[in-house]
Amino acid sequence: MGTTWLMHRFFLFLFAISNGISFSSIRAETWILPPADIDIFGQIRTTQAGRTDTLLDIARLYDIGQTEIVLANPAVDRWMPDDGSEVILPSRHIFPRAERKGLVLNLPEMRLYYFPEPKKGEKPIVMTFPMGIGRMDWETPLGISKIIEKKKDPTWTPPESIKKHRIANGEPPLPDVVPPGPDNPLGRHAMRLSIGKGSYLIHGTAKPYGVGMRVSSGCIRLYPEDIENLFDKVPLGTQVNIVNQPIKLGWLLNQLYIELHPPLEEENVKSADYKQIVIATINDFLAEKNSQKNMTVDFEINHQALEQAISDKSGIPILISRIQTQ
Repeated sequence: MGTTWLMHRFFLFLFAISNGISFSSIRAETWILPPADIDIFGQIRTTQAGRTDTLLDIARLYDIGQTEIVLANPAVDRWMPDDGSEVILPSRHIFPRAERKGLVLNLPEMRLYYFPEPKKGEKPIVMTFPMGIGRMDWETPLGISKIIEKKKDPTWTPPESIKKHRIANGEPPLPDVVPPGPDNPLGRHAMRLSIGKGSYLIHGTAKPYGVGMRVSSGCIRLYPEDIENLFDKVPLGTQVNIVNQPIKLGWLLNQLYIELHPPLEEENVKSADYKQIVIATINDFLAEKNSQKNMTVDFEINHQALEQAISDKSGIPILISRIQTQ
């Protein structure tokens, strides 16, 4: 049993304790950043639905998106859960396959990750928040950009495409400019991205139940309290990396986990092909040099667990390798 392995075990013990402390508050979105060779953070919890709760109420209370909480609780009614029914809170995540720098936004997951630059003497952390993304006809663009502008109480100038779309759908026409206020769809905070000639924003919303859904015209929507939390922390020039990763894989020491989200509709992935895509992704991941360091001699995939993960697509990290007993 090597020294490195023991050090990692000790780190995981400290990591669990320190991150457990963060759950003293309901909205626990800040975690100590694990070493680069550990791909999972957070913790799955449960709560009970109250008499007047909806799943959406619980989602917002615990900083979870609508689609996330529905996928994690397929047997719980979205609008009228039974009083006292157990609700899984999917607050454990595999990092997207991207540099842990700035903002990383994974569209199929509908989740944002922020890796702030640590100040001297501070431990690096990761913050994560649910987000709403562009509809299929107004896709959020992929790629690396940066924050080029930040505004409090922004005005909104509706693009001509959105104005025409509303009129075509028989909706009331939009004004040329929407002033700050409760009816402004940008909420009270907005950060402009350099991608798409600066026409895309990360912003708040006047309709918080749309967070965790595909409801925007391409921009990124956050809960009002989340964008307020992020706004002062994210400096101008921060890198923003928008990725499309419905299949996430990650190591926790020598144990392999998978986290599956439904692919974006425009990917047009057929159900019959999905399993083969997942298996091919796993094979490519295991062939990488970094994965070779984590694989033990007797490493093998637990195919039963993998089949269940593929069937569920719950958005929760699932252990898919055999548990080592030695």
